[in-house]
Amino acid sequence: MDAAGTWRERGPQAKKQVLVVDDDHNVSDVICRYLEHDGFQASHAGDGAAALAAVARQTPDLVVLDLMLPEVSGLQVCRELRAGPHGVPIIMLTALGDEADRILGLQLGADDYLTKPFSPRELVLRVRSVLRRAGGEQALGRPETLTDGSLMVQTGPRTVHLAGRELALTLREFDLLVHLMRHPARVFTRAELLERVWGWSFGDHSTVTVHVRRLREKIETDPANPRRLVTVWGIGYRYGPADA
Repeated sequence: MDAAGTWRERGPQAKKQVLVVDDDHNVSDVICRYLEHDGFQASHAGDGAAALAAVARQTPDLVVLDLMLPEVSGLQVCRELRAGPHGVPIIMLTALGDEADRILGLQLGADDYLTKPFSPRELVLRVRSVLRRAGGEQALGRPETLTDGSLMVQTGPRTVHLAGRELALTLREFDLLVHLMRHPARVFTRAELLERVWGWSFGDHSTVTVHVRRLREKIETDPANPRRLVTVWGIGYRYGPADA
């Protein structure tokens, strides 16, 4: 993390550090072994308090966070990381039936999620995908500046400014905004956005809904009556320039 409090990746030669937070040592051991086999440096925290201390101490490149933790819950860990200067990417692990907690975790700023039981190999692929986005390696094309009135997005440094003030967006929020701004007035279904922004050919469409809601809270003057991120009822969403 730099002096401004922005999360930055380590040099290209350094192993990426992943903190696995799960109170089930069997699960965390399997995840760590798969990550290390794939070239990551993995460490483990068994509860929420230890996780927060580890993030402050180690500044990992990514956190794999189970929501069901003793003492300090995974949701609280996610909330505290997003409330502070920590821009570290977060992948949540949730039980299959915990849809409400999963949605809340996304609302709090988690970048991705997997439901238990899951494939450790799929988790490693998700880790790589999120880190590519964190490092600006995702398919955003050549660096460019997108503007809409007082809103300015720069894809190179991955920054967003509104009326001169820099906004704190998660990886997925940024990629979603860029995708929609690049296709103004075009309507996308939630399934299309899930595939084009998240890279998932299937998944929970509420993920898109939650991220659109979070984006509105950050870029709209009146999130309840959005002018930029417009809902097209029964279909999906489109980007409408604020000055249109």
